[in-house]
Amino acid sequence: MKKLNEFRKRLKPGQVYRREELARWSTAVDRHIKQLLEMDALVKLSPGLYLHPKQTVFGKAPADDATLVSAFLKDDDFLITSPNAYNALGVGTTQLYNQTVVYNHKRHGHFKLGGRQFEFRRKPGFPRKMTEEFLLVDLMNNLENLAEDTQVLKVRVTEKSKHLRKSSLQSAARKFGTVRTRKFFDAVMMHPR
Repeated sequence: MKKLNEFRKRLKPGQVYRREELARWSTAVDRHIKQLLEMDALVKLSPGLYLHPKQTVFGKAPADDATLVSAFLKDDDFLITSPNAYNALGVGTTQLYNQTVVYNHKRHGHFKLGGRQFEFRRKPGFPRKMTEEFLLVDLMNNLENLAEDTQVLKVRVTEKSKHLRKSSLQSAARKFGTVRTRKFFDAVMMHPR
């Protein structure tokens, strides 16, 4: 029991751990994990991934998305987004999507982590944080996946483009746009403002 308590003291509330990280602190890691799972001191999120839950007045808090994704990828180079982010652009998207997208350099596919579904998309480039220019380019990259009228959206994106910094939008289109998206913004930029 002493070894288990020493092991447990190393765990930080709200932190997500991979099995190999936990193995550094225990010579009987699988037994200790099993005991902590039975005590609800650890929660299994997916094979080999565990949360030491943080207690709140409402009960145990789930892992925060960034912490969860970082532990899963063993990397901090990713961007978490959702098609819902397009709604903030003011171009007429109003649908709500139950979809969390993770742009990253390592994994591709759908993964269930901590009871939630994530769509991992391997991309060569994405910004460290979201900008309006990136969101507009991303919207055009994913236009065919949206429930809204694509022709109406194209007109509104063209209008929105006129209110953004031309150099920032061109840079975002070059770095993050598909061929179709780059052609769209090249055509938009050719018209005088």
